[in-house]
Order: sequence, then structure tokens, then C-alpha cells
Amino acid sequence: MSWSVEGTSEDEVFARIGEMKSQDARWDEGKTFSLVYPTGREDVDRVLKRASDLYLYENALNPIRFPSLRLMEADIVGMTGELVHLPADGGGTLSSGGSESILMSVLVNRDRARAERGIERGNIVYAESAHAAFAKAAHYLELEARPVPLAEGFVADVDAMSDAVDDRTVLMVGSAYGYPHGVMDPIEELSTIALDRGIGFHSDTCIGAFVLPFLERLGYEVPLYDFRLPGVTEMSCDVHKYGYNIKGTSVILHRKSEWIGYQYFLYNQWPSGLYGTPTVAGARPAAPIASAWAVMNYLGVEGYLELMRTLMATTKKIREGIEAIGPLKIMGNPIGPLLTFTSDEVDPYAVCDLMDDRGWNLDRNTNPNGLHMMISPIHARYADEFLTDLAWATRNCGESRGLEARYN
Repeated sequence: MSWSVEGTSEDEVFARIGEMKSQDARWDEGKTFSLVYPTGREDVDRVLKRASDLYLYENALNPIRFPSLRLMEADIVGMTGELVHLPADGGGTLSSGGSESILMSVLVNRDRARAERGIERGNIVYAESAHAAFAKAAHYLELEARPVPLAEGFVADVDAMSDAVDDRTVLMVGSAYGYPHGVMDPIEELSTIALDRGIGFHSDTCIGAFVLPFLERLGYEVPLYDFRLPGVTEMSCDVHKYGYNIKGTSVILHRKSEWIGYQYFLYNQWPSGLYGTPTVAGARPAAPIASAWAVMNYLGVEGYLELMRTLMATTKKIREGIEAIGPLKIMGNPIGPLLTFTSDEVDPYAVCDLMDDRGWNLDRNTNPNGLHMMISPIHARYADEFLTDLAWATRNCGESRGLEARYN
């Protein structure tokens, strides 16, 4: 469309928006399993909206002009650090999301390796299941990316990871837990290798930071994954996933606060004086900072625990329902509210096509092909409908392969 010269009435503007938005995934009806992580609670939504409305126009670029944002950012970093046992001399900053947190971690470890070890062009070692943002960071920062094939169960292969490390490795990575399959890498073993060889180690908890600490409190068996392990030097923790904030808010944490200096870009060779930022962005929206601070304080530890109880009960129900559907099987041993499933007998992508037809939005995994879902609290009210449709899709997909008898 062309830009209106005279402007458009408010009613027409929002009518057009509504028409375009009608094509979007219906996350508010429990139809999505990634990208948005709704609680389904009106009170939480109200808190997020009130905080966001208060900070629609402020700019987090300048904490001197907007000191409230500086205070809230420090609180968010502090509360997140408390969840994952950040040492007293550790620190961190906010970022726009997991990808930027990962980029900042790789930047810090690249430049720290240059300063401390004299490495000019290093490499990073990670399992193939690590988030794509690590490969992206290596590309941006001109590092060699060394993805390593997975071991059985879709976890990082400790021996293969160790073999991939050399004198130019600036960072090793482990996922706690990984996005593709929801399984925990052996963080303790991997971080010990890094510690012994003087290499930074990033425990990627973009998904797990607001899941694993609460699972532990609820009595689930959770392997060590955080700063309790001496080899862990960085962690990425997304508040806009299971912290239930709006997009985009993540926290990048460093074992030593002095390392944050490697994140900063400082520049004064222009007429406007000193310019400095700890992230890629200059101007930063304030609304996600305010809403993150608001929702974390509103829910508190007990609020997150209650959401986690419901979430894990829903996950158990969906997992058992999937396992009860003929040829479908769960991939690996997922620890939290993320499941992937596949089949040796029906085409999972064909199943997904039929689920698409009924409005569900599952993601597609590869190598091997499978279907991926991140479960949110809102799915408690839609689990039965989802499982009914999944059984239907699997049954109809299987008819052309002679599998109808499996469902009668």
C-alpha cells in the first residue's frame, strides 16, 4: 500500500490492523507452542500492560536522564542472578533477548582471550543442538564455529567436545536445557573441561533460567547447571520466555563483574561527547524493562512456583497423551515444559500439516524429523483439545500407510 498523504482515520487504521492481525497465530487461544509464552492469567496481563503504558516513550539509552530504568535493570539482574547463584562479585546487564545475550557472551570471551591469552582469531565449541545464536555470534565476530555431533539421547558428546577444543578455543557452550529437544547437556562435565583448560564456559539457560530453579524448589531432580559450578563463566537468561515478560528482555550474567567492561562500546570522537552502550542497541525501549521488573516483583518466588506446578502437570498430561498415540514417541529425555516427538511409522511433517489445518502451530525439527512444542501455563485449558486433534492427525496421516488398524 502507498503512504496516505492526508492521513487515515483512527477507526480505519485499526480496522486495517485487525484485518492483518487476523492472519496471525492465535497464541491467546493456546494454538502456539513457541514465540509467545502466555500465563493465561488476566492479572499478569494487566500488570504487564500497566507497567508498559507507563514507559511507552522513555529511552533506556541514557540512565542519567531515566534513573528509574537504571534501578529496575539492576534489580532484574540481581533477582535473576539470585536464581542461578551468581557470586557476589559477579554482574550482568539486560539485553533485547537470548540472541543478544549470547552475542555479548561470545564478544566478552573473544576479547578476554585476546587480552589474557593473545588469541587473535579463536574458535567456539558447541554441540549441534546449541542455539543458532552461537553460530550467528561467531559469524559476526569472525570466530571459527565448531559444532559437534550429539551423543545418544540428543545431549552434548563430552568426549567429542573435549577433542574439538584446542589452544585457540575461547569459549565452550552447554545448553541447560536445549531448545531443539528440551534435554540437559552434561554441564558439570563440560564446564570442568573448560575450567581445566582455562576457557570460558557459557551455560545457556535462555529457556531454563526461569524453569530449572523452580523445578529444584518443587523437588525435581535437576543436575547442576549454574554458577555453583566453578567452570561456568557466563549464563544467558531470558525473562521474556518463562519469566513471562513481554518481548524483549534477557539477562547476560558474568561470573566476574569486571568482565562487563568487554561488553561496552565507548566512543568520544564526535561532537556529541561520550557515547557508550553495553549492548548492540543504542536507543532501547523502556517498556520491556518496566514490565519485567513489575511481573517479577508481582509474582515473586511463590507465584513462579505456582505457575510451575500447573505447567509441569500440563506437560505430564501432554507427554503421556502423546506417548499413548500409537507410533508417536518422545525424543530424548526432556526435563521441563518442552517436548519434541517423532515417529518411525508415520511422517511427522504430514501430521503437522494436518494440525496446521486445525489451527495448531507446532514447529518442525530436523535430523531426525520431529515436532517441537514449548508448553506454557495457558495450555492447561487446551491440552485435551490438542491431544484429541493430534490423535486425529496421526490416525488420518497413517491411513495411507496401512496403519489404520493401530487406532481402531
